[in-house]
Amino acid sequence: MPENKKKYGTIEVFNLSEWGRPIARVAAKFLEKKPISVIQVTNIHFLLSLFCAWLILEGYLLESCLLLVVKGVIDAVDGELARIRERPSHVGRYWDTVADTIGLIAVMCAFGVVLDWKIGLTSIIILATLLQYSLFNHFSILMRMLGSGDSTSRIDERIRPVAQPWESQTAVNIFHTIYVVFFSWQDSLVSKLSGKGSAKLRFELTVSSSLGYGMQSILIFLLALTQNLSYLPHLVLGVNGFLVALVLLRSRFR
Repeated sequence: MPENKKKYGTIEVFNLSEWGRPIARVAAKFLEKKPISVIQVTNIHFLLSLFCAWLILEGYLLESCLLLVVKGVIDAVDGELARIRERPSHVGRYWDTVADTIGLIAVMCAFGVVLDWKIGLTSIIILATLLQYSLFNHFSILMRMLGSGDSTSRIDERIRPVAQPWESQTAVNIFHTIYVVFFSWQDSLVSKLSGKGSAKLRFELTVSSSLGYGMQSILIFLLALTQNLSYLPHLVLGVNGFLVALVLLRSRFR
């Protein structure tokens, strides 16, 4: 794949959550000429998230956690497909975030029911996970801008973007409004907590990548495989919390 079509362009980084991207690239290459849109791929992994939540409620914990790993690979296909077709989309960017968030809330609520979490604990875990994803996304966006010049995703999304020639400005306006109302607070909070970062951002991206969905889905599956899902709060609030603190300190005191 040409350098400018890679997610981080010419910059070589070690991203723990990107283990499934080579598979996603193969799938995207297969779909390149097929009559399936990037949005449709996003819809597939969104519906898969809801299906996983239903499986959890039905008691199929191991199967659902395995499908969450598969969902992580499919989640990378839409971005790769957009890059291969050279058709980045603001609507796709916003809908991907909305779909991932709804899916996360559904899955964590299902875990909360099955593992008998109190409502307060479920809410804290959802909030913590969203902020952890946002931290990884923050440095991922910075690295994409630095390495490939990709500006489809931005650190500050409050300014409404101009639609690409192949998408509707009305659709962009609608999804941008949804994003700003429900998600821009995460970006603002992470930006305020983060510093300027190290010179090449490699430390921050690598460590925060362990907080990304790709790596977290593997860890959750391993907990299910070893019948230790009761330790999921310890992972999200304990281990991940330590990594968040490590990244924030490094980015502020380089």
